[in-house]
Amino acid sequence: MKAAALLLLCLLSTAALALEPGERLAPWTLLDQHDEPYTLNDETRILLVARDMAGAKLVDAALQGKPKGYLEQRQAVFLADISRMPGVIASLFALPKMRGYNYRILLDRDARIAPRYPAGEGEVLWLQLEDGRLVEQRVFREAEALKTALETVKP
Repeated sequence: MKAAALLLLCLLSTAALALEPGERLAPWTLLDQHDEPYTLNDETRILLVARDMAGAKLVDAALQGKPKGYLEQRQAVFLADISRMPGVIASLFALPKMRGYNYRILLDRDARIAPRYPAGEGEVLWLQLEDGRLVEQRVFREAEALKTALETVKP
């Protein structure tokens, strides 16, 4: 009986986190890899969310060879959940490497923001926004598919 109640509670809490088309995303502010703040606003058209390293690598592979400002031209931002990364590893290795990337990475160091968005392991969640409201969500598991989708967005 306890197991059934626990399962029901887990399912209900997951459903509560689901995003629905037309829903307004609550604004938030995070620092990027250069410690520059970014606030989610009504100008953002695409929010890419990676909850793990595999998802972040997928975004990196899709952006290889793209010029600096490629995401910004498309009014897109990339949110990476790095909360599970040990602080020492982040400070000594990951952040210095990220600073060399030619695109902005919004870093959720404390899992304050990323858990709001249902991105799974090894995938990237694409949230298409209009005036701060969700229009569509897609999931990418392959870099080439993500790259193609980004290329269809008009700057």
